[in-house]
Amino acid sequence: MIASNVRAGVLLLATVTTGLTAGLFAAFAYAVMPGLARVDDRAFVAVMRSINQAILNGWFALCFGGALVCTLAAVLLHLPAGRRGPLPWLIAALALYVLVLAVTAAVNVPLNDRLEAGAARLADPAELRAAFESAWVRWNVVRAVLNTAALGCLGWALLVARSLPA
Repeated sequence: MIASNVRAGVLLLATVTTGLTAGLFAAFAYAVMPGLARVDDRAFVAVMRSINQAILNGWFALCFGGALVCTLAAVLLHLPAGRRGPLPWLIAALALYVLVLAVTAAVNVPLNDRLEAGAARLADPAELRAAFESAWVRWNVVRAVLNTAALGCLGWALLVARSLPA
């Protein structure tokens, strides 16, 4: 019974943390970036720099890293025979979230870093924005879709796990 509760708790934590990160990326896709598209170049650069600095905090780290750790733990906890029903969904969620991390590390973070470096050099805000905005928005949408798909897989895994005998 304890092992079953641990499995359920870890799967729930994986789902919650993945949902929080999916919500963050989705909110940027459908609200934050469209809102920033309406401001001038100087304001755009200033706000994105401020957001990029503010997001580096413990709550973000807990959700962003927690989604990976908890999903991996859920996979491992569902490896024993008789517990594998949700395993395909958990593996799919893990793979999708790893893709989210890869896009973040390969595209969004380097764009953030270049924006910060350019602003520190007092580069032209219009040039900084042109080199940043469309690529960042496009790849953030990719992250939002991948992360939402991972959330869907975890939700389905919860339903499958619920039908397993204790």
